[in-house]
Amino acid sequence: MAHEGHDQGSAAEHTGGGHGGHGADRQTPSDNFKASFAFASGGAKANENKELTIQITDKAGKPVNDFQVSHEKLLHLIIVNRDLSVFNHIHPDFKGNGKFTVTTSFPAGGDYKLFADFVPNGGASTTLSEWVKVEGKEGEHAAITPDSKLVKDVDGKTIELALSSTKPKEDVTLTFDILDTQTKKGINNLEPYLGAVGHVVILSADAEQYIHVHPIDEKATGPKAQFATSFPKSGTYKIWGQFQHQGKVFTVPFVVEVK
Repeated sequence: MAHEGHDQGSAAEHTGGGHGGHGADRQTPSDNFKASFAFASGGAKANENKELTIQITDKAGKPVNDFQVSHEKLLHLIIVNRDLSVFNHIHPDFKGNGKFTVTTSFPAGGDYKLFADFVPNGGASTTLSEWVKVEGKEGEHAAITPDSKLVKDVDGKTIELALSSTKPKEDVTLTFDILDTQTKKGINNLEPYLGAVGHVVILSADAEQYIHVHPIDEKATGPKAQFATSFPKSGTYKIWGQFQHQGKVFTVPFVVEVK
């Protein structure tokens, strides 16, 4: 991601309503914190690099300045579109005074949901989110349908996902099995990504539920990578696994049905 362009324009503020995941960790009630997401000089257009400012405040409106490092970063920004066909996971820079900035772009017009995922010092994992509108022609909306089989080919790798349970409110182990597509041999030299064997994000199909996921063995190197989570209720969920191999991060998406 480019990090240039610092024209400070005014922008309408979008106050973040919290949609914290109900995963394996304790959640800070989202009304303890607020996030506002604002684009430089007013708005964002498709395919245009734009600086985004995320302002984190407490319930009294004071900027939050103490954050714990979580997965090597102070704040993770996840961006998805309405049909979850776009997924972007980036790391804004902390500027002090509760403010983070990052320059990013959007591939088409339409609605995008921004999730700011952070850990306030002394607090629990917190996720604040907001829908924003991007100007420009929208792409086609595809239905979010569960995969008939949980096997994907990405960047010369074949990734198979197994879930220990697909029932709501149960502890679930996600196991990603990562093979070389050509040789069919397991890849056992995955590199740490954000300080762990991988990073996993799960969203409900309506993007209302953001679910926290934890690596079971952070130091694993493949071919299996395991994560712990739980699904808050029945429905369709999209899972993105992100891993690093030979210096390159690859992202693999799966859609599952929980019932």
